[in-house]
Amino acid sequence: MLIAIFPGQGSQSPGFLSPWLELDGAADRLAAYSEWAGVDLVAAGTEWDADRIRDTAVAQPLIVAASLLSWNALDGAVDGVAGHSVGEFAAAAAAGVLSEEDALRLVGLRGRAMAAAAAASPTGMCAVLGGDTDTVLARLSELGLTAANHNGGGQLVAAGALPSLEALAADPVRGTRVIPLQVAGAFHTDAMAPAVDELRLAAAEVTTADPYARLWTNRDGSEVTSGRAFVDLLVSQVASPVRWDLCMTSFADAGVTGLVELSPAGTLTGLAKRGLRGTPAVAVKTPDDLAAASDLLSPSTS
Repeated sequence: MLIAIFPGQGSQSPGFLSPWLELDGAADRLAAYSEWAGVDLVAAGTEWDADRIRDTAVAQPLIVAASLLSWNALDGAVDGVAGHSVGEFAAAAAAGVLSEEDALRLVGLRGRAMAAAAAASPTGMCAVLGGDTDTVLARLSELGLTAANHNGGGQLVAAGALPSLEALAADPVRGTRVIPLQVAGAFHTDAMAPAVDELRLAAAEVTTADPYARLWTNRDGSEVTSGRAFVDLLVSQVASPVRWDLCMTSFADAGVTGLVELSPAGTLTGLAKRGLRGTPAVAVKTPDDLAAASDLLSPSTS
């Protein structure tokens, strides 16, 4: 069971697209992605600084575009796909649920709508590393915070009002580290409800197909076999917690034998080292990593 995984927001870094533009056809593909998403992705991925590409309206289509660019360069077949947060749009395109054009158009809208929702009130997110999960969740509840991401391997992401996040950092649960995240707002919480409404209208207009490979949802880690149902989940997921921990449990239950994380890679393979110990994984950060990924997907039979 070989699975391709697609990263979420925060995995981008200045200039990370530069080596990918050296591939044949990459510039033309990115030009099309830029038109569909409404963002100059070439400039964003090669020239813009960290602050500019941290903008939600830029980061989301930039990450999905990079993932699809590296996916198209990959040699080898997978049995299943999954994405973390916005990475689910890349997974949907990779599985044939959405066309690349519809995936980029929707994710461009998603980024703009979430940025607008975040601007409406001062909220944020913090990673909470370590500690007893039940104790951490109880503390978040006391502070009126939401566990927006359950990433597995002892990592949660708390989201909510900035004063509550500051209180969590000032008095952390024993055995935890609290790290503020450079994001615009409380993603995957009720604060994103306006973005859900806007995205739902656009998603209703796209054509979907059922996935050709196994496909898992962030909602609860379950496998989804209907393309339309998966797109509905993509919409509602904007305001619902990401259960990547349950996705990894499902990978293990399915008998995963290898993982390939597409660009901009590293975060999800890091989580897999703790949540799926011993499972071979390749992070495709640059084109130089494609050979190792292809070797994992197409092992020699000689």
